[in-house]
Amino acid sequence: MTGKVYLVGGGPGDPELITVKGLELLRRADVVLYDRLVPVQLLNETPAEAELIPVGKMPGQHSLTQSEINALLIAKAQTSHVVVRLKGGDPFVFGQGGEECQVLAEAGIAFEVVPGISSALAAPAYAGIPLTHRDYASQFTVVTGRDRDGELPDWTNLPRQGTLVFLMGLARLPEIVAGLQAHGWSAEMPAAVIQNGTTPQQTVVTGTLATIAQQAAHLKSPAAIIIGEVVALNSVIDWFKPEITIS
Repeated sequence: MTGKVYLVGGGPGDPELITVKGLELLRRADVVLYDRLVPVQLLNETPAEAELIPVGKMPGQHSLTQSEINALLIAKAQTSHVVVRLKGGDPFVFGQGGEECQVLAEAGIAFEVVPGISSALAAPAYAGIPLTHRDYASQFTVVTGRDRDGELPDWTNLPRQGTLVFLMGLARLPEIVAGLQAHGWSAEMPAAVIQNGTTPQQTVVTGTLATIAQQAAHLKSPAAIIIGEVVALNSVIDWFKPEITIS
């Protein structure tokens, strides 16, 4: 028997932000391979007999390597009908979903991608920061704070206007703000760091490129970094208040 693998985006942290389709698949899954940042409440939606396998990664500390995860997906698909690969956010936004689909395709395993809400979109929304606004930003760019080799982005290829969203970049925030200022971004540009976005533990720190690294030094991952004029709107439309916003 060969089953099917569903790469499901589990959303940014708030369990209610999963899609209807993703929730339906969890409720009939035989096996679920889930990431570290997946809301635990979603695992409670699975059948009692479902096999739940944690495969999450932390910086410098992996429960399984990506190759091991790939092999496990193939093995489970060969013995189970519905295999859910549950990912935080969206499978194709810094989630290795594309790599896993390539491996499944090469192995002849059927798969389907169920998009999820990325923290790149949801964290600023829950912090009252619209990524685009007709008066402030007509574009936004999502950037990883570290690539496969641990390198920072090529600053010359980043736009010098609009909104920038950095994911997985908190540990290198001082280098990020220094790099942006060295390549034309104003030290007075509004900036924010959102820790645990969309959850009851959400914490938002706002400042400028010149100040945000020091102001957010106490925060921990997961966190999204938002840079652009739209950050100033946080003071006006900050609607989600699980904790006090620090400015």
